[in-house]
Amino acid sequence: MQDLVPHQVGPASDITPADVINFFKKQGASEETAHPIGDMDTAVQDVLKGNVVVFFDQWDKALSFQAINLQERQVTENLTEPVVRGPHESTVENLKKNIGSLRIRLKSPDFKLEFLKAGGKSNTEIAYGYIEGTVNPETLTEFQKRISRAKEKEVLESSNIEELLEESVYSPPPQCRVTERPDTAVAALLDGKIIVLVSGGPAILICPGLFVEFLMSPEDYYQRTVFSSLIRQLRITAFFLSLTLPSIYISLTTYHPELIPTVLLLALLNTREGIPFPAFIEALLMSFFFEILVEAGTRLPRLVGSAVSIVGALVIGEAAINAGIASPIMVVIVALTGIAGFSLPQYNLAVATRVMRFPLMILSASLGGFGFMIGILWILLHMTNLRSLGQPYLAPLGPLRPRRLRDVFIRAPLILMLRSPRNRHQHASYSENKKEG
Repeated sequence: MQDLVPHQVGPASDITPADVINFFKKQGASEETAHPIGDMDTAVQDVLKGNVVVFFDQWDKALSFQAINLQERQVTENLTEPVVRGPHESTVENLKKNIGSLRIRLKSPDFKLEFLKAGGKSNTEIAYGYIEGTVNPETLTEFQKRISRAKEKEVLESSNIEELLEESVYSPPPQCRVTERPDTAVAALLDGKIIVLVSGGPAILICPGLFVEFLMSPEDYYQRTVFSSLIRQLRITAFFLSLTLPSIYISLTTYHPELIPTVLLLALLNTREGIPFPAFIEALLMSFFFEILVEAGTRLPRLVGSAVSIVGALVIGEAAINAGIASPIMVVIVALTGIAGFSLPQYNLAVATRVMRFPLMILSASLGGFGFMIGILWILLHMTNLRSLGQPYLAPLGPLRPRRLRDVFIRAPLILMLRSPRNRHQHASYSENKKEG
């Protein structure tokens, strides 16, 4: 039978189904997005995606054409993890673009990507990636076991996947890192991590997430060693200030004034003169007002939110001092606590710190320094017992792994860190060290 080409086309009545089938088999379609479909389930899925599916009589295949042109957000500068030096590219809500950004930076056949569909109604596409031979096989097996449960859930964003991967959903410390930077995701892959991408969301999950990694910023690896190490020390100090500063103030002023230098104690007594509330109630009220201001600044439009939060903090702080509700030192304590929390590079760690701060304040107000130490030990024991996909949450601090300490408190020179990923033999020794530990 001759091919059906434009110069051979006669009246419509002369074209048979066999002519049409033969044309599409040999000539194809002019639309680049057209592709043949061989089963009804695939045809239904394409229709739900917005494609046009054309069926032909006496042919066991259909043709699917892309009929929609969605307006998507273009790749812009990252707003959640800004850096002075380094790539400024951010991920977007398009899964294919995000995978392309990763492939550009990681041109290796060992970089594996696997896909699955989640939910019966949403049919959300999920992709997870790892570097074969670098990822710990035990961690990968546990990850695949947990993420397989997403097939039965209606997943709309990566945060829904995060709870499936966590060891304990009620634990305040985060167990998965979140990033919108392709370079950060690639660096995590080279370190043996697993990443998760969800269609329709820009966030990339990095797991397992260890505590020390939440104190690291992408810019640590784009600056010189001395500067990066100093800034990391400041960041670690800020974490402890954000967690403990109000509790230390409450315990010292309420139960242990003898530990405060005399001159400082007299200054504190002078500022607290006439305050009707004890230190705990005063700190609780000011922290409550501060949290409201933070939420208001977050929910309002960006141009208005920053102005409202700054002006609100100044007005409420000054009004509280003039009204005799709070002392100037308490306003300073709460402000320093909030600023220290904002300096943390990972937002989910900052939120966890805000959650753990209030039980510490209650224990310090109830039992003084003894209660404060009980709270710190409880947090430390909880984090020591916590696992992230089977990995110790406090590693490499507990269990201690000296070779990994070069990127914890300080950042060692990059010449010592730019190396090939661990191979399978090193993972075997890693498992033996874990058993010995």
